[in-house]
Amino acid sequence: MPSKNIVKAYIENGYYHIYNRGVEKRKIFIDEQDYRVFLSYLKIYLLPKIDSTNEIVSNKNGVDEDQDKTISEIYKLNNFFNKIDLISYVLMPNHFHLELKQKNRKEIEFFMRSLITKYSKYFNKKYERVGPLFQSRYKAVLIQNTELLLYLSRYIHRNPEELLVKGQSLIEYPWSSYPTYLNKINISWLKTHFIGNNFLENGIFSADLYKNFVENGEEQTKEDIKTYKRQLLD
Repeated sequence: MPSKNIVKAYIENGYYHIYNRGVEKRKIFIDEQDYRVFLSYLKIYLLPKIDSTNEIVSNKNGVDEDQDKTISEIYKLNNFFNKIDLISYVLMPNHFHLELKQKNRKEIEFFMRSLITKYSKYFNKKYERVGPLFQSRYKAVLIQNTELLLYLSRYIHRNPEELLVKGQSLIEYPWSSYPTYLNKINISWLKTHFIGNNFLENGIFSADLYKNFVENGEEQTKEDIKTYKRQLLD
């Protein structure tokens, strides 16, 4: 029998919880560069190609061979702008969670194949290893109502609690979309309105309302998160 959530129910305009972890529960992010590279792939896949290339040019003085090579590589990659909306994410040392919406029925399948293949090649080359990096095919859960969509964003943004030291807050964890929701940074390829439109004050998104929802939700205790995590990743 296939593992839970490997067999996926793909629908048009569907919302999904996507997750996977390292083979043998090993780390898939070892240093800061690894996290940044994974996020850079998300950015390249989700932004229009012209935006990615313009940013490369604007961040350098003049044009050089490396820059030309990078731009050429971007145009060879698949692109999922206006096909996949990334709603929230968190990268943990040995696994990741993504909250996505797809436009067409099989778009997530193409997107995840591209993302996992690209990152695995980077990781294996950097650490001189061979073989699969991830435990199996990614898992996908269809999110069927707004309440679950909101709950999932809270679960994802509270995932790093176990890694925080005393005195740290969730907003200090750098590999999560939570700081974007609290207006601390701006990520143009993250679509926060799917969640944000449920936390309006005078017609404007209230970061305080969302922060209270994430950090003070009575029913979303630390034990709930641990239980949910075991169900997902075992």
